[in-house]
Amino acid sequence: MARVVYGVHPVREAIKTGKVQALFVLEGDAGPALKEVFDAAGKANVQPVPRSKSSLDALVHGGVHQGAVAITGEYNYAQLDEILALAKRDGRPPLVLVLDSVQDPQNLGALVRTAHVVGAHGIIIPKDRAVGVTPVVVKTSAGATEHMKIATVVNIARALEELKAAGLWIAGAVAAGGEPPWKIDFVGPVALVLGAEGKGIRPLVLRGCDLLVRIPMTGKVASLNVGAAGAMLLYEAARQRSQPKPGSA
Repeated sequence: MARVVYGVHPVREAIKTGKVQALFVLEGDAGPALKEVFDAAGKANVQPVPRSKSSLDALVHGGVHQGAVAITGEYNYAQLDEILALAKRDGRPPLVLVLDSVQDPQNLGALVRTAHVVGAHGIIIPKDRAVGVTPVVVKTSAGATEHMKIATVVNIARALEELKAAGLWIAGAVAAGGEPPWKIDFVGPVALVLGAEGKGIRPLVLRGCDLLVRIPMTGKVASLNVGAAGAMLLYEAARQRSQPKPGSA
């Protein structure tokens, strides 16, 4: 089944992967933003087709397309073992993000973008009762979905057991209890588990966590959304991993 990718950055990244089957651009617009799309299309031998603004609006059902819309093949979800194999080839301890029933496409897109930026090896999401890779997710991720391995699994709790068997520690993010992130070892092989908006990690999944991490908060707002919380924890993991190893100086 074909899917729609829209927005300058997501379309440009989709072109680079060679997955674009058709490319539509706003007729009469050759501004600097679309130049990135035209440049990528030229290198990939993809011919842009001019369309009116109303035609592009109809394709994206009200999304902000910035004058660029691409039709690509169905999204290629990865397998869990592909994520672990990537980490092995990379030569760094695995850093995996596990999302337990995240429903909001904006949050998923933001998390995909952050995970890609900090060098995570992959993301695991459930097949049911959670958002998948939709056009909104692709747009919010700024095209990072085209470069990040995202695996779908039937059972998150079982996936955690597989990750443990592969040597990963499972860190679950909670609103209360647990250790602050700087006291968690994110340098070694680790999977960070985030729960659904408002509900958090489900009890069965929480029981599969080896340790719990919380973000200390002093403001008047009760909590962070899952996209913001995930960004903070992933950047703490990146900070720890960027530190020189003892004795390496």
